[in-house]
Amino acid sequence: MTSILVVGYRAFDLGLFNDKDIRVKIIKKAIRKDLLALLDQGLEWLIFTGNLGFEYWVLEVARDLQKDYDLQLATIFAFENQGQNWNEANQEKLAQFKATSFVKYAYPRYESPRQFADYNQFLLSNTQGAYVFYDEERETNLKYLYQKMKENQQYFIKRLTFDDLNEEAENFSEK
Repeated sequence: MTSILVVGYRAFDLGLFNDKDIRVKIIKKAIRKDLLALLDQGLEWLIFTGNLGFEYWVLEVARDLQKDYDLQLATIFAFENQGQNWNEANQEKLAQFKATSFVKYAYPRYESPRQFADYNQFLLSNTQGAYVFYDEERETNLKYLYQKMKENQQYFIKRLTFDDLNEEAENFSEK
């Protein structure tokens, strides 16, 4: 398990619109714990799709871990124009994804829904597993990709759950 796809809820899916929200700190603490465990299991690459929210928080934690671990980061955007209409604060976050070790774009622009299916298949075919923050009870369009992951019994899935976050919150102290 050397390369892991990172996907999960976007900030707006969770109602988190401020990076200083205590819930973001709790999520990042849980992410750190999970990434350390994955690094112990041989993680070498984290592959992002450039979405704000969970992916961006993982990116921030991973950049911090790079100080002590040989961890490579890549972003494979679906479209070259992803994020072009985002506000200035989100453009800065987008720039962080574009500053990873490896950056590619699947398509110049959106043309058909088939592109998403092909893009998702490419991501799954080129990673050994995924780090996912998703709950089937709280569906988003991530359900299609998550279902494809589950269909492949050889594909490793590490989930961050709301139960994990509740446990983290119970033991949380700002330090």
